[in-house]
Amino acid sequence: MLLGLLTAIAASVCYGTGSVLQAVGSRRAAGHEEAASDRTQHGGPSLSSTAKAATTWEFAVGTVLDFVGFGLGALAARLLPLFLSQTVISANLVITAVLSVKLLGIRLSRAEWTSIGVVCAALVLLASAAGHEGSGHTAVSTHWWLLAVSLVLMAGGTVAVRLLGARAAIWAGLLSGLGFGALGVGVRVLNGIDPFDAGALLADPALYAIGVAGIGGMYLHTVALQIGSVNGATAALVVGETVLPGAIGVAWLGDASRAGLAWMAVLGFVLAVAGAVAVAWFGSPGAHGSQEPAEELTPVA
Repeated sequence: MLLGLLTAIAASVCYGTGSVLQAVGSRRAAGHEEAASDRTQHGGPSLSSTAKAATTWEFAVGTVLDFVGFGLGALAARLLPLFLSQTVISANLVITAVLSVKLLGIRLSRAEWTSIGVVCAALVLLASAAGHEGSGHTAVSTHWWLLAVSLVLMAGGTVAVRLLGARAAIWAGLLSGLGFGALGVGVRVLNGIDPFDAGALLADPALYAIGVAGIGGMYLHTVALQIGSVNGATAALVVGETVLPGAIGVAWLGDASRAGLAWMAVLGFVLAVAGAVAVAWFGSPGAHGSQEPAEELTPVA
């Protein structure tokens, strides 16, 4: 349990730090894009403008941290119940908010500090109430369903962004969160890990679901940064990344709380999600009086 918690916390730190750098890189690239060819007819970013955002050094370093966070998060998903691992990882919003004070000179409001305190207290409740993680053994048909759903979600998100433009901000956030959640579920059910079996690993549809959900989620979160979805999209991402995977872990994968502490686990989970959403909501640039797009901040997973 302790190793899993430390791993999840490290993943959260990597994601939170990477978020600050990626937001700066994405906003800087978006601020320099004036050509109409770099926008769709509905105002959304084109693939080329998204690619240009990825060429900034801030975004590149942030992406490296995301990959490190991905590896640590995958390990945490194998060591902890999903309702705990995904919630701790989603607390990267808190890491981002705190880092913004030091790196971007943003002063947090009392509401933001209160929200951060709620998240920290909720994580203590969750860690205290969490029991054993499930085995993750599921029918192969479930793995195929996971791959199919991941493909539909990521393809649907891409189409929505291109058709709706800036109006797809919340959808991009929600679907990227669901993608990261599907990634966590895929890691848990993946065959061929323990004991290691390369043949079983490569034949498992869950492996390809992880790739689709991870790449698609990363693309959609990059787009969300470009189209200015700071609070609503981030809140939607947190909900997508935590609620559904946590429910799947309990309902189908055998995750459980300690005997008699289910109420504490539920309370901690609800408070953690609510607190994370509040951090995102109260952390909007307007709340700090920021007028420069390059300084806007979107924490992501």
